[in-house]
Amino acid sequence: MSYRAAVLPEEYRVAGEDKLAGRILARKKELGERLLILTHHYQRVEIVRFGDEVGDSYGLAKIASRSPKAEYIVFCGVRFMAEAADILGRPGQKVFLPNATAGCPMADMAPSEKVYNAWDDIEERIGKGRTVPISYMNSSAELKAFTGMNGGLICTSSNADAAFKWSYERFEKLFFFPDQHLGRNTAKKFGIPKDEIALYDPRQPSGGIDDARLEKARVILWYGLCHVHAKFRPDHIDQWRAKDPSVRIVVHPECEEEVVDRADAVGSTAFIVNYVESAPAGSTIAIGTELNLIHRLALTHKDKNIYELSGDTCPMCSNMFRTTLADLCFTLENPDKGELVVVPNEIKRDAKTALERMLHIGK
Repeated sequence: MSYRAAVLPEEYRVAGEDKLAGRILARKKELGERLLILTHHYQRVEIVRFGDEVGDSYGLAKIASRSPKAEYIVFCGVRFMAEAADILGRPGQKVFLPNATAGCPMADMAPSEKVYNAWDDIEERIGKGRTVPISYMNSSAELKAFTGMNGGLICTSSNADAAFKWSYERFEKLFFFPDQHLGRNTAKKFGIPKDEIALYDPRQPSGGIDDARLEKARVILWYGLCHVHAKFRPDHIDQWRAKDPSVRIVVHPECEEEVVDRADAVGSTAFIVNYVESAPAGSTIAIGTELNLIHRLALTHKDKNIYELSGDTCPMCSNMFRTTLADLCFTLENPDKGELVVVPNEIKRDAKTALERMLHIGK
């Protein structure tokens, strides 16, 4: 699906933060319950303050599916999140992405056509009906529809364990995409041996997996990753422990296996937020996730010592950071010109099936 990027009029580009904030608040008051602003945890601090709901992709997807009063849903996040809101929303609701260029490099690492080809290759070599696709939320609407059409479901880092359990109750093998690290870390929690986990690399013939290895594999991972969480290395944890033995390390499961193994706690974005909130005053916590969230946690929990795990590598999601107050203000004041996210009905039907399975297992 193509999209266009709105060119902000000069009045928004030159307006100061205070003026923009005042106009946003005025528009929120004017629209009342007709407006719902969903804000991901990785957004800038100045954007988060205007969110009616703040959460991770799983939590916000649930909210989008249960908000019948909202006429306008403005999703301060990235495109795949806004697509999910449109898929799960009621007919007539309009979903906007304040900055049309806010995408997801991980999702882009799994082009639909290449995933379809890989699926055909896998089924041709091991037979149909044995494997189920699990698509991470960080994927296009087309891949969500493919997943639903082939009996699978969507998962997030909040419910990947439940998605694996659901799938193994029905199928022998899982085809997990696009994040290899979340898939591998979840498989390890299930006790699946390394020699039963195969990495499908679309750049190589047959994905780089011979027939014997493919037959043995219980989990087939796509060659994809999050460029933010890939920045964290085992030596970052070792350096922290040498500097402060009392430090607690918490990381996101999109980090590589060796990082996850060394951490004190591992979990979704929502898990990390709760971990910090429940930690005793005076705790020192080094966090392996997106920089804007860490910054906000440090500001809101000044009784604790909150640090970014890797030091100076700047693990920031530039796509999340693209949404500005000017973008939000323009969208609220000009819904007829904003970036309206519309998933075609032929894609929406099967994608909704996969997303609803995700929500069902999360109950």
